Amino acid sequence: MADIKELREKAANIVTEARSKLDGITDSTPEERATEIESEVDSMLADAAKLDTQIERESKLDAAKRKAESYAEDVETGRRPGLSGEGRGVDEGTAPSYRDAFHAYLRSVGEQVQMDPQTRAVLQTGFAKVEARAQTAGTNSAGGYTVPEEMQNMLIRSMAAWGPMYAEDICTAITTNGGNSLPLPTVDDTAVTAGASTEGATLTDDGGKDVTFGQKQLDAYSFDTEWVRCSLELANDSIFAMEMLLADLLGERLGRKLNVELTTGTGSSAPNGIVTASSLGKTAAGAAAVTADEILDLVHSIDPAYRMSPKRRIMFNDGTLLAIRKLKDGDGNYLVKDAPDSEGVLRVGAVSIPYSINQAMPAMTTGNKSIVFGDFGKYFVRKAGAPLIGALQDKDFWPGFGVAGYVRVDGELGDTAAVKHLIQA
Repeated sequence: MADIKELREKAANIVTEARSKLDGITDSTPEERATEIESEVDSMLADAAKLDTQIERESKLDAAKRKAESYAEDVETGRRPGLSGEGRGVDEGTAPSYRDAFHAYLRSVGEQVQMDPQTRAVLQTGFAKVEARAQTAGTNSAGGYTVPEEMQNMLIRSMAAWGPMYAEDICTAITTNGGNSLPLPTVDDTAVTAGASTEGATLTDDGGKDVTFGQKQLDAYSFDTEWVRCSLELANDSIFAMEMLLADLLGERLGRKLNVELTTGTGSSAPNGIVTASSLGKTAAGAAAVTADEILDLVHSIDPAYRMSPKRRIMFNDGTLLAIRKLKDGDGNYLVKDAPDSEGVLRVGAVSIPYSINQAMPAMTTGNKSIVFGDFGKYFVRKAGAPLIGALQDKDFWPGFGVAGYVRVDGELGDTAAVKHLIQA
């Protein structure tokens, strides 16, 4: 595994060297040599971008390694379920962990009669649903859902990590217990002003200044991962806690799906994605390119009241970010760069804009809405209840079990003036 610190230092050195090369271009530099230097800098930036990708990959691998080592330590210290004798880590008189009870449940073929009362009591505290059926033709054997709290937490964290539009610090999240339609009142009074008043005159009362309200609606659309099977042998023998690993992976699947829906969802029997719901702010001159001036035009197409919001930001995919970073003026100086005082902030001239990389954003190709900017706090993400993760054991899965994730979500832009897009020619 590569050293992350060394990779970061290498990337920083490349950027520093690239800046030094550009600074070396003066009015007296031959045009041919200046072109060569610019080409070298472009290549160096591409290398730096590759290093950024490698750093991100290594960080994830490092986190996975630490998790695996933690699970291995659990095995050695007897806290890993499925072991016998001293390795079980459950002394007489000591309540077993939920994971111990979960695996005891799997080994009991879902009947629970083979579990001791103490283990059964621990398990029952976490049952989301238990189902018992009579033996009838065409009916599955008894099964049940067991939902360790750690698994659900893992699912939620992974969803937020893989979906910037699902993160509560980006948009405005509304969490409800049920999924009934949720009216979202709207009002746009920005075009209405007060008038001059004449002493002694009767105030006008013709209804021309009445406030006009509107309403949008948040529903709850369902998304699931389908069942993923896991054998009992794998669950017991793997160095990983497979139910936790599967919860992590299923969370990533749901996160990617929800991020797409909340970004480009059609709004028809689906969330109204922020790109779909946004209004036009700027049309680029190029079909596959953008200029710094066009970015500024997009920013200033938004009313200053929205531009001052703490949740203001600009959003695009990583390919668009690279194209923006490569913009130069006539002297070869880069026009757009990361602000030195904050990660994830673009500086365009005197304007500093927080940005989010969202791989669900359309690419810079003909007719695509490749960039959105505005007050993301006006985009509402409705979460109907908590995301669910279930572990099911029945005759189709036995002696293993199946794991699945399920969530109900909707999204809507409450004020279309708050978020606008740049569309390619």
